[in-house]
Amino acid sequence: MSTEEFLKILHERIIVELLDMLILGILSKSRFPISGYDVISYVNKEFGVLISSGTVYCLIYRMEREGFIHGFWKGRKRGYTLTERGKETIKVLLDERNEIINLIEKLLMKD
Repeated sequence: MSTEEFLKILHERIIVELLDMLILGILSKSRFPISGYDVISYVNKEFGVLISSGTVYCLIYRMEREGFIHGFWKGRKRGYTLTERGKETIKVLLDERNEIINLIEKLLMKD
């Protein structure tokens, strides 16, 4: 496996594994409700990764059940916005981003 192939696979793994954080981030920046399709389009456009609709919607439904986002019907599409819990969570993630970066560096055993 070439370095380029390895990095592409790693890139995709990171996006999929941290997709919940990415969805919170997208919602925190959006002035309008977003749909699952919007998430798929954003990830493909910004990161060059095509995520399956099953992966996205399964995660969105879980985040809704856990109270991070609120879903509602917007015509034929379901739109999502952040709840107070979601807003608090994204704030913590942003406030602690240096700690998250340090954790990743520690995982890679960087001095």
